Amino acid sequence: MDCLNLRTSFRVLLSIQLLLSSFSPLIVANLSSEKQALLDFVSAVYHGNKLNWDKHTSVCSWHGVKCSEDQSQVFELRVPAAGLIGVISPNTLGKLYSLQVLSLRSNRLTGSLPADVASLPSLRSIYLQHNELSGGLPSSFSPNLSVIDFSYNSFTGEVPASLQNLTQLTVLNLQDNSFSGSIPDLKLHSLKLLNLSNNELKGSIPRSLQKFPKGSFSRNPGLCGLPLAECSHPSPARSPESSPSPQSPPLTHHDKKLGTGFIVAVAVGGFALLTLIVVVCFSKRKGKDEIDVESKGKGTATRSEKPKQEFSSGGQIAEKNKLVFLEGCTYSFDLEDLLRASAEVLGKGSYGTAYKAVLEDGTVVVVKRLKDVVAGKREFEQQMELIERLGKHANLLPLRAYYYSKDEKLIVYDYIDTGSVSAMLHGLLDQQVSGALPRRHR
Repeated sequence: MDCLNLRTSFRVLLSIQLLLSSFSPLIVANLSSEKQALLDFVSAVYHGNKLNWDKHTSVCSWHGVKCSEDQSQVFELRVPAAGLIGVISPNTLGKLYSLQVLSLRSNRLTGSLPADVASLPSLRSIYLQHNELSGGLPSSFSPNLSVIDFSYNSFTGEVPASLQNLTQLTVLNLQDNSFSGSIPDLKLHSLKLLNLSNNELKGSIPRSLQKFPKGSFSRNPGLCGLPLAECSHPSPARSPESSPSPQSPPLTHHDKKLGTGFIVAVAVGGFALLTLIVVVCFSKRKGKDEIDVESKGKGTATRSEKPKQEFSSGGQIAEKNKLVFLEGCTYSFDLEDLLRASAEVLGKGSYGTAYKAVLEDGTVVVVKRLKDVVAGKREFEQQMELIERLGKHANLLPLRAYYYSKDEKLIVYDYIDTGSVSAMLHGLLDQQVSGALPRRHR
């Protein structure tokens, strides 16, 4: 009996070992095919030396490539502003069957978007903004997509009605293309941000999309209906309950409504900001002679000028001027990422405008763009150091980063998802503030 049990156990262990060993070649073969797909893609486009992908090294170590934890599949490809010039060939990136994130933004890619890329089964986010892509969009997309950003290209044709099938879609940005025809009735309950501005669309805006603000549809002369002007011809009745959503589009449209509650990150940081403004404005005359000439450097590539209007006035930004992170900050984005972030206006004050910026990787911060502040670079840095020290107080939100140039001055704070100063004072947040009133005044 014991021998029988031992023999059975041995057979089970042997079967498990054979099963596991059979998986190993499959994993290697899968990663090998994805590596070849990436090499095929990059061989068809000019890329200078920015990628430096070596076929003799692991694909998981390549710049812009992120693999699964077991190093068996390519999960992400992020090569923004990598100087890619050329066409995305079919049967290249379309073979990355496990790909979840694709970011090729801010390159000079041309031609159409291959259908096999748009329909990758695991794809969740695709960022192709600021290229020179053209032609119509594919009729089929991955059902798992939550973010689509094709803005600032030259796509034509109609907005595909098949987008209605993307039930997980939260962001759809098609602004600054040449789409024509009518807008399909996209009844997507998950959709939070929609931007179809600056195209050639016409007709009535579907009722399902009338909750979005005017900026989502602006610069389409043929469009009418809420939230734009009423159509001149009879149109389907609109519910009086329909109203523009408080959700705003990217900053280029300047829908400058104050949010439902002024974000606590801006409110509690206001004292520190006010300190900066008072000191800087006091020395305004002196600062005029000290303005650094470093910021006269050249701007970035051709199609990247428009998004800079989100946080900048359109002035050129020198390469030497970088985003400066302060002590204790764990953020890893750069100025380019910040300038291209989707954003919404939180509020406009005497000293500038505050924005909620959502970066490509999902990081959310508050950016304050200062206006009418004239100061030398060293003087500005000194004021940032002062604010950094003030931010160490338990009741103040710390300054995380800042940017200085002649034309632009930005400061970055953490974004607090819920709450306001009023809610914090009266204990209305999830974790209520306890203690007597004198304690809250501290």
